[in-house]
Amino acid sequence: MKFCLIICTYMRPKSLMNLLKSVSKQTLYPNEILIIDGSTNLETQNILKESIFNHLKYYKVDDEHRGLTKQRNFGINLIENNTEIICFLDDDIILDTDYFKNLIYTYTLKPSALAVGGYITNEVVWEKECLPKNKKNFYYDGWQRLEPLRFKIRGTFGLKPNVEPGFMPPFSHGRSVSFLPPSGKIYEVEQIMGGVSSYRKELFKTLEFSTYFEGYGLYEDADFSLRIAKEGKLYVNTSARLKHFHDGSGRPNMFKYGKMVIRNGWYVWRVKYPKPPFIAKLKWYGTAMLLTAIRLVNVITTSNRKKALMESFGRIVGWFSLIFTPPKNKK
Repeated sequence: MKFCLIICTYMRPKSLMNLLKSVSKQTLYPNEILIIDGSTNLETQNILKESIFNHLKYYKVDDEHRGLTKQRNFGINLIENNTEIICFLDDDIILDTDYFKNLIYTYTLKPSALAVGGYITNEVVWEKECLPKNKKNFYYDGWQRLEPLRFKIRGTFGLKPNVEPGFMPPFSHGRSVSFLPPSGKIYEVEQIMGGVSSYRKELFKTLEFSTYFEGYGLYEDADFSLRIAKEGKLYVNTSARLKHFHDGSGRPNMFKYGKMVIRNGWYVWRVKYPKPPFIAKLKWYGTAMLLTAIRLVNVITTSNRKKALMESFGRIVGWFSLIFTPPKNKK
């Protein structure tokens, strides 16, 4: 299958170079690589001039096209006509050498797949399931990992997710694909992470990334995934492996981030459930309040007290803003 890689970047030249070096070592190399650069300086452009990567094309965008979803839509319009699969990677990722080989082969194994996500290996510690089971752990498909505190507390209030990882319950706030184990299996989901994603090109005849998500674009991947899930199947291939190193440059301040957590979270919830029942609404708002309270506690329990405080304030402002100016659906 002919596939293209699009990397949308912003003010991260060193991280981008590390990613491209890992791409150059792939056992299956992209037919085309597009760098869509929204940086406000020339550092990324200059560092790429000093290096040669096969099939790479560089584009620097202006203010009109700057921002994650805008840059993705910009890049999609530039790919070659005979491309079958479009892959996206965040610019702070390092690939295992067989990443693309395993990712693209998923479309052969799962002919119904409209989208396939890769699997991040360096964010969660998994172990083979041990008996007897311990309440401190989360168990799935013969594997175990520590259960995050927020889920333990949610369970006390009856707010734990009641669906599989990668699916959204009626009150949202589900378990992400990070709760799928490194089993080497392919799991069906309805949400994949945009920074480690791939899609059939045909999808973009009728869909594009929503311009509601400006700049950093928190939860843009959930929005797009949920809209694809209405058309067909999505998967995560846990053998398509990579590492994510979370470069802090180019991220919004914590107040804006906290506000986005609430407002963008509400938005994607309504993408799947435009008219949720009352009990689901009650659980969504209750969970949002509870998670905000947990984040406030981090002001005392973590060393990054200022960040925790600013994010908490952002969440509170975002929560109240839903009463007066809820987000409007914008495809």
